Amino acid sequence: MKRFIQTIKNIFSIEDLRVRILNTVGFLLIFRLGSYIVLPGVNSSQLNNNAEGIFGLLDTILGGAFSKASIFGLGIMPYISASIILQLLTVAVPQVQKMQKEGESGRKKLNQYTRVGTILVALLQSYGYIVATIPQEAVYSSIDRGFFNVTSVLILVTGTMFCMWLGEKITDKGIGNGISMLIMVGIISRFPTAIIQEAANRGETGILIFIIEIVVLFFVVMGVVMLTQATRRIPVQYARQVVGNKVYGGQRQYIPLKLNSAGVMPIIFAQSLMFVPSIVASIWRENNDFANTVYIVFNDIGSWQYNLTFVLLIVVFTFFYTAISINPVQIADDMKRNNGFVPGIKPGEETSSFIDAVISRITLPGAFFLALIAVMPAIASLFGINKEFAYFYGGTSLLIMVGVILDTLQQVESYLLLRHYEGMMKSGKVKGRSEEIVYS
Repeated sequence: MKRFIQTIKNIFSIEDLRVRILNTVGFLLIFRLGSYIVLPGVNSSQLNNNAEGIFGLLDTILGGAFSKASIFGLGIMPYISASIILQLLTVAVPQVQKMQKEGESGRKKLNQYTRVGTILVALLQSYGYIVATIPQEAVYSSIDRGFFNVTSVLILVTGTMFCMWLGEKITDKGIGNGISMLIMVGIISRFPTAIIQEAANRGETGILIFIIEIVVLFFVVMGVVMLTQATRRIPVQYARQVVGNKVYGGQRQYIPLKLNSAGVMPIIFAQSLMFVPSIVASIWRENNDFANTVYIVFNDIGSWQYNLTFVLLIVVFTFFYTAISINPVQIADDMKRNNGFVPGIKPGEETSSFIDAVISRITLPGAFFLALIAVMPAIASLFGINKEFAYFYGGTSLLIMVGVILDTLQQVESYLLLRHYEGMMKSGKVKGRSEEIVYS
């Protein structure tokens, strides 16, 4: 405890870090306050606040804003959907791919396209959201439904753009990745309610079962941490160079390739796409049997169709995001320029092929393990665990929380070590988070 208190003192003694943490807290408070502001014209007492299935999961991610018909009812999800579309275009469209390689100017153009895409996606999702979740009786009778739909769509789109702005401000002025932080704080806000409901459902006779559930949850969290931290280290030897009277190089370093190099992004991307069939089908479900079937299937996180689609999307996005985030050719070229080589492998093309093969071998089990964690809530529900609490046994909720917390700890750790303070762990650094990558 003494070490922990000293670490907190060290953190707040660094002015830049202290300001960033306070900025982050302030922006997150604004985001949470906005989730309680109901759309104008909505009678909140007539809303169904017990969202189930896919809508229940979305409500958990958005911290209850979805079921409250809040001005932040869509949160940051349209931005994530637009980002997915743009990243897919970088692979399929040469012009967009060229833009990505143009450096800072290209990045600014892509950001602008993402913002425009966010507005378009938010317009579609907001209309589906209003039709699917706000019944006529929840709108005050003095307000025309058509007028209400138009104004609500505009407000929801504005709310999404404001959330996107908050996320960018957290990234620039705060600590951690802003978009991920907004999602995480929404998830954490639901955890106390979920655990209280589960304890109440078990009652006095089910105390032992509740304790077992907590223990299992602990081990699931540890498994997710292990997945996030696991690395495959490739040894790199640097040739000795004599410059004047000094000898440079000759030491051995490592390239730490993560088992899950894509991090939390595949689960976020996959989950954002899983909302689309249910929301779109909800618009035509009343007069179309097929749309009604799609709505029922994709609104039930326990259905095999939902989970199979979810697993396939996670595996695909894991390989896709790993491919665009790690470039074996660039790593091999950087090593060659710095007189580095992998022992037993020729520099250049053979090194690139070797690194690519290693990435492929570790990404496949990592993708399936990620998919297993993603469907854990459905498995937990089969054992009678309350659905709201089951969301925290894996899936988007747990993976986002663990991933974002570890990334934020890494940034705090970097500030501490930069100012020559001892790190947050006994060893002086967060294991697996602050290792130097030789190709950076």
